[in-house]
Amino acid sequence: MEYLAEFIGTAILILLGNGVVAGAVLKKSKAENGGWVLITLGWGLAVAMAVYAVGSISGAHINPAVTIGLASIGEFDWAMVPGYLGAQILGAMTGALLVFLTYYKHWEATDDSDVKLAPYSTSPAIKSKPWNLVTEVVGTFMLVFGVLAIGANGEHIDGVDLQSAYATGTAPLLTGLLVVAIGMSLGGPTGYAINPARDLGPRIMHAVLPIPGKGGSEWAYAWVPVVGPVVGGVAGALVWQATGFAL
Repeated sequence: MEYLAEFIGTAILILLGNGVVAGAVLKKSKAENGGWVLITLGWGLAVAMAVYAVGSISGAHINPAVTIGLASIGEFDWAMVPGYLGAQILGAMTGALLVFLTYYKHWEATDDSDVKLAPYSTSPAIKSKPWNLVTEVVGTFMLVFGVLAIGANGEHIDGVDLQSAYATGTAPLLTGLLVVAIGMSLGGPTGYAINPARDLGPRIMHAVLPIPGKGGSEWAYAWVPVVGPVVGGVAGALVWQATGFAL
């Protein structure tokens, strides 16, 4: 059940998150030229909706960096990590397929192949893989550290157990707002993947889907939004644990 939840949650994340990018950049979309604020708000709401949908079932990791980060500090069973990662990648691919179908007529109406890639994968504003990697590490560090901080708030009120109500009440929304903040503050250099599944799954779909006039899928860059988030997620979890705030 947890694996199915991760699949569904990640599919929701990509449908709504990559969907807002498609709406903002593809020609003849009513949201065309919506800009960075629209995209960051859309992604934040996508995260919140995905967490509300499956958080009570799987914890709504919906992100390999979160899964590996939690496992690295003993907050998640390593034996379940492969299943979570597989479900997240497949969910991301499914969400990307739904975006393709939703905007089916707009791919042909859009001439620029780079614009057609944008709803499927991140790409740097200035190409410098070492510094692009740093950006992804920092952004995902903030994501995982922030998620753990948000979760801890429901556990540390003396004499009152608010964790259950908190997890299904404000925590998903606050997590979405955290993603909005990361996008607005740290997303400019690379488009803030901060999630290997979010980039890899849709990038695979870009490569295989019959998108009219598409270019390459930029596989030479694809390792950055995979490695960077994993490193940043583990670092964020380890630093959170080292602070002792979780005690």
